[in-house]
Amino acid sequence: MSVALLCVAGVALDALLGEPKRWHPLVAFGRMAERIEQRFNSGGRGWRSHGVTAWVLAVLPLTILATALSWLPYIGWLVDIAALYCALGMRSLGEHVQPVAEALRANNLDEARTRVGYLVSRQTSELDSTEVARAATESVLENGSDAVFAAIFWFVVAGAPGVVLYRLSNTLDAMWGYRNERFERFGWAAARIDDVLNYIPARLVALTYAALGKTRLALKSWRKQAPLWDSPNAGPVMAAGAGALQVQLGGAAIYHGVEEQRPQLGEGAPAQARDIERALNLVYFGVLLWLVGLVIGGFYLA
Repeated sequence: MSVALLCVAGVALDALLGEPKRWHPLVAFGRMAERIEQRFNSGGRGWRSHGVTAWVLAVLPLTILATALSWLPYIGWLVDIAALYCALGMRSLGEHVQPVAEALRANNLDEARTRVGYLVSRQTSELDSTEVARAATESVLENGSDAVFAAIFWFVVAGAPGVVLYRLSNTLDAMWGYRNERFERFGWAAARIDDVLNYIPARLVALTYAALGKTRLALKSWRKQAPLWDSPNAGPVMAAGAGALQVQLGGAAIYHGVEEQRPQLGEGAPAQARDIERALNLVYFGVLLWLVGLVIGGFYLA
């Protein structure tokens, strides 16, 4: 089967079924990663070399296994589809953010704070409705890049091994990539590897967001505001997304009890409940655009 058809099949499975309710591979991987971290970073005393060793032990054996299974005759294509399906989080993203928008519309701020707390690492207990909408919109734009577009990109580049390598690396970054006493040294490798793997996909996503929204403002926001953001990949994605939606994101947020003044992203009115759904539609239409491009490209290259 062509890469385009395999991508369509994987995305369709995610849209129809969502994440596996039982025995999700990433849940099992997360438990394994916790045990590896306890072994190599006991008491937060792991060095960068320990983090590299831990990353290799966690990621490479499963990537090699995915390679071997994808080469199996007759069923290798099923392994490819299953790998992409398990790596995608498009339907799950909608299932997590839609309740935030619904709670805001119902003026149920406590519920909205609770729901958005499942999505972001910032403190949410004292957010007002605008801040909740802003946090959720930012989460959609960034997670759309990490959990959807980048997975598709690496699947197109390297099939099942590529998407497995990427998704496991991204999961380790989410678990180990913190700048705190426990993970500053140990998690350095996981964070830097994830930055490298997301570099090209993030910029393709920024272009996709720009193409589907207020293009000129999206490109302007990307050019001027993204370099001010801490993350080299989240900056372009969220700046372009904010510009495409013509909404204002960024600003102050509290992480672990400390307020951080983040640069402004985009221009326009502060985020509202409807902007959460507009951001989600940006992801959905962006995926459709990518799939159509892959199918057309595959047709002409056949």
